[in-house]
Amino acid sequence: MSKHNEAVKTGVSRREVVAGIGAASAGLVFGFSLPLTPNAAMAAGTTTQISAWIAIGTDESITVQIGAQEMGQGIMSGLAQVAASELMVDWTKVQAQIALANPVYANPIFHAQMTGGSTSMRGFYQPMRVAGATVREMLVQAAANAWGVPVSSCTAANGVVTSGAQSMTYGALAPAAALLTPPASPAILGTNPLIGTSVPRLDLPSKVNGSAVFGLDVRVPNMVYAAIKQCPTIGGTLPTSYKPTVPTGAIAVVPLGNAVAVVANTTWAAIQLARQLSVSWVLPSTAASMDSAAIATAATTLMAGTSAAVAETVGSANSAIAGAAKKFSATYSLPYLAHACMEPLNCTASVTATTCEIWAPTQAPALVAATAAAITGFSMDKITVHTTFMGGGLGRKFEMDYISQSIRVSKALQRPVKLTWSREEDFGHDQYRPMALIRINAGLDASGNVLGWANRIVSPSILYQRNPASLVNGIDSQAVDGAVGLDYNFKSRLVEFVRHTAPNPVGFWRSVGHSLNAFSVESAIDELALLGNIDPLVFRQRLLANAPRGLAVLNAAAQLGGWSSPLPAGRARGIAYSVGFGSIVAQMAEISQPVAGAIKVHRVACAIDCGPVVNPDSVIAQMEGAIVHGLSAALWGQIKFTKGVSSVSNFSKYRVLRMLEMPQINVTIVKSDGPVGGVGEPGVPPIAPAIANAYARLTKTRVRTLPMFPAASTMSEG
Repeated sequence: MSKHNEAVKTGVSRREVVAGIGAASAGLVFGFSLPLTPNAAMAAGTTTQISAWIAIGTDESITVQIGAQEMGQGIMSGLAQVAASELMVDWTKVQAQIALANPVYANPIFHAQMTGGSTSMRGFYQPMRVAGATVREMLVQAAANAWGVPVSSCTAANGVVTSGAQSMTYGALAPAAALLTPPASPAILGTNPLIGTSVPRLDLPSKVNGSAVFGLDVRVPNMVYAAIKQCPTIGGTLPTSYKPTVPTGAIAVVPLGNAVAVVANTTWAAIQLARQLSVSWVLPSTAASMDSAAIATAATTLMAGTSAAVAETVGSANSAIAGAAKKFSATYSLPYLAHACMEPLNCTASVTATTCEIWAPTQAPALVAATAAAITGFSMDKITVHTTFMGGGLGRKFEMDYISQSIRVSKALQRPVKLTWSREEDFGHDQYRPMALIRINAGLDASGNVLGWANRIVSPSILYQRNPASLVNGIDSQAVDGAVGLDYNFKSRLVEFVRHTAPNPVGFWRSVGHSLNAFSVESAIDELALLGNIDPLVFRQRLLANAPRGLAVLNAAAQLGGWSSPLPAGRARGIAYSVGFGSIVAQMAEISQPVAGAIKVHRVACAIDCGPVVNPDSVIAQMEGAIVHGLSAALWGQIKFTKGVSSVSNFSKYRVLRMLEMPQINVTIVKSDGPVGGVGEPGVPPIAPAIANAYARLTKTRVRTLPMFPAASTMSEG
């Protein structure tokens, strides 16, 4: 999910959210107790909670509360590493916990406790440094008080405060430190060996030994299991006369308006019973407009129309193009995509007459709490949200559909319920990455300079589907991400957006609009280079002459991939560049075509500038994962609809990269003094155009429609 500036309704007052964020940002949220997930030390009463963020045990353990949600990206360790760097402690003493839903832990960028848009490190980096520095100074002050010496004579290092021959450990000082008033402006350390170091991630041991708790692992006393049956046609509902019949083996059948929940003693039994349930659905009047053929026809009509919202304009692009020596026009098409998370959608809820407790793999605990409040009518102090580990989020677990269903079923039964979606339900009722039809017109002068650039984007609006008022002057900021504010020094440019009205549900998919626009922009850049008879790398270097950070990243990727080195016979290289989520990424792909209708990706070289780097291994891992994700989508990923029914029901029809197809990936991190950037999403956008550009150089065939191989079921093992 990319960032946006819309207010998020969390079920708490704006004052509570802003106060929590302001305090967190200033390092002043201290001196009160918050409910924490207990660990052994805390259960034994040996841990002192010094702040909302940090607890210290008598065994010298440091427990850091993490407001961001861990879905495999490593943020749980990364933010703990930031806090520990200021606290001056040994990494082996540090542990992290996913914080309960509470405004105190709101992401300063979203002003709510949500994870997406590669904002976690960007939002929490400074607050976590302040939190660590604050506790460090409180510990030093406690030592100075105990010894009757000036604070200036005390130093903190490796979990110990020292003054001359005297020393005390953090664990011994913690009880006294917790009683002190936090400093208003703690000193932030200039450098620390923990920042920029590839320390072991805190979440991996439990994931290896099986003790990590994902949503599917949650078990609570007296729990039953539910599965969902929804109308195959998106938007279908139950008839008003529907009266459920409980099939043999089921505990209950709960109507939910647009779905039926079947409750049983196991998840498998519930899924099987739900599949067997016969329901006469009321089909939506919009079914015909949710057909892929109808959607494509409408997109073409909108592209040719005269009505569009202007997202960006510099100079007079259309006039410049009309007078250019060489003119270019191309239209690019991208499909709907599913999130296809490895962990199925699930949520466990326990609703009683007075309380609601939820265990969920969610990217938005604040929205979960608000959803629970709306369904139960309870005040926030009666609602507890536990965020579990997630087997992938990718933007899908920002949604509340599966959360609300679990809460409603538990409310109906007045007992704990774990609700799980089958793969068929997930693929058939996703909040899909929007389709897009994108046209780029451009003009070159005789020297190959881009005189004018006009980009029109036709796509459904994620923000409009959630709140029509969120569009500003008709522009969905998500839809034009990656198309506006480009680093390229075009002399004039125009970016337009036309909202497609297809009602198919759309949502935040890893890198969102950037995944659409990078393909069209970077494909067009290569096509313009060919039109101007200029090497694609040299063409980009010229266009980035006024963007030194971007140019450094582009050159680093080209050097890492050996752009100018001789190629083995039958291979070609393609390069692409993207800026988004506070980071700059360039990727070079090397491919061959062992058989017609397929390609083999041999190598991908990736360079990233994400500003200060906390854990280099995590950055590299995110780039590698993003490349695999984007590569699968570029080659095979698509969802088609037949009058509102998804063409895909499981992974058998949704091809992803296999282990034997994995290319060699090399990643270099370009150092810079830029601000903190994100790394979870920016690795996705460049890979599709890099592959398409390599394919065009190899085969002399330009692919402007993704996926590249929609009919392919296998790839060559060559």
